Amino acid sequence: MNKLALGTVQFGLPYGIANRSGKVSVSEAKSMLRLAQVNGTDTLDTAIAYGDSEICLGQVGIRDFNVVTKLPARPAACTDVSNWVQRHVQESLNRLGVASVYGLLLHRSEQLLQPDGVELYRALLELKTNGLVQKIGVSVYAPSELDELVPKFGLDLVQAPFNIVDQRLHDTGWLKRLKHLGVEIHTRSVFLQGLLLMKPSEIPEKFAPWNNLWNEWGSWLERAQVSPVQACLAFSNSFEEIDRIVVGADSVRQLTEILAASKAPPITGLPNIKCDDPKLINPTNWQSL
Repeated sequence: MNKLALGTVQFGLPYGIANRSGKVSVSEAKSMLRLAQVNGTDTLDTAIAYGDSEICLGQVGIRDFNVVTKLPARPAACTDVSNWVQRHVQESLNRLGVASVYGLLLHRSEQLLQPDGVELYRALLELKTNGLVQKIGVSVYAPSELDELVPKFGLDLVQAPFNIVDQRLHDTGWLKRLKHLGVEIHTRSVFLQGLLLMKPSEIPEKFAPWNNLWNEWGSWLERAQVSPVQACLAFSNSFEEIDRIVVGADSVRQLTEILAASKAPPITGLPNIKCDDPKLINPTNWQSL
């Protein structure tokens, strides 16, 4: 089964440390979605905060896909939570050109733990009841966010970072626990925003503190004669608990490479380059490096 989900942040923003071609054009996006569909990819990942991504998808046409989108952080001045949620979701559906979406996630999961978090959760449940969304859940930056959320709220879908460097989702036990609870698991950042696809010589100087890691990764790839795309996907694919691996691409050429790599035979003996340093594994910290 093709576990890949196509992330579409590049359809609305020039995104990713390795992105050299900027935002994807509507015509390129159309070709990419056609390619994804032909290869059995049935899920698209987007968000209200991803620039023009939803507008682009609406122009291309996405009725044959399961779409997961995300609500942005709710402003502090917002007093009517239910109305805010309803309005944002309806506007999102209008941009996407669909009557409903497969999944709706909160981009800021901690808002469920704020005083009006229960009201926010009820608003999400109401969307499900009304058939506007099939599954509700959260997008997290770290599995530790789930420690407080899961005991208090029923979640259908969780999206979290997971790759050969950032293995927290597995190491904390949350991968198995979520699966046991019947939660659908989508992982992102399989290429660590493109950092894992760069040659050691191309990696920006600010990542020099982890040179040992890059050198080990580069030398293993060379010895094994395996592409970094193939190795990264093989790692995530080896965890049966994961339902979808969200991958981003900024061209048909790049997506073709990713799709081909995902179909390659399993790889054994992958290197142990696991790292727990939040400065590296959380890209929101990269600006301060």
